[in-house]
Amino acid sequence: MENRKYPIGKLTTQETYSPAELQHLIAIVEAMPARYRELVENLSPEELTKTYREGSWTVQQLIHHVSDIQLLHFLRMKKALTEPDYEVVTLINMDAWVTTPDSLNAPIDDSLVSFDGITRRYVYLLKSLTDEQLAIKYYHPIRKLWFSQAQAIAMSAWHVQHHFAHIKLALSGE
Repeated sequence: MENRKYPIGKLTTQETYSPAELQHLIAIVEAMPARYRELVENLSPEELTKTYREGSWTVQQLIHHVSDIQLLHFLRMKKALTEPDYEVVTLINMDAWVTTPDSLNAPIDDSLVSFDGITRRYVYLLKSLTDEQLAIKYYHPIRKLWFSQAQAIAMSAWHVQHHFAHIKLALSGE
């Protein structure tokens, strides 16, 4: 069950990242909208209702969720860069968000377009960060950790890969 919940493993971060490591993480974030589109754009309505484990979100919910969270990661980054008093991350109730009518019924193409567009902006911003900006930290009350912006990039890369693996599991029927 744990390998279905965390098919690529749980999020782990490093204290620091080399420029090459950050470039690699950003490249993952940048590539994922196209990979998601390739994986899901021709799915049937029935395939969109598949889940990767009992009680999990559907493929459709996962696609909308990934788009939503990419926007959230971009928002957090921009707030951290522009608001000196931004010390606690903006949180959402993910389980509630995946049950709103758009997450349950909107065409996935809407989220694929959104995911692609926000990722382009996000990656542009990520590639522009200075060492001082990468060191800006905020507190994540759910994870009970302080994250630097470099670690937030690692979280973003993990997140898009994590749910991509969930969708592949759901579609494989294993």
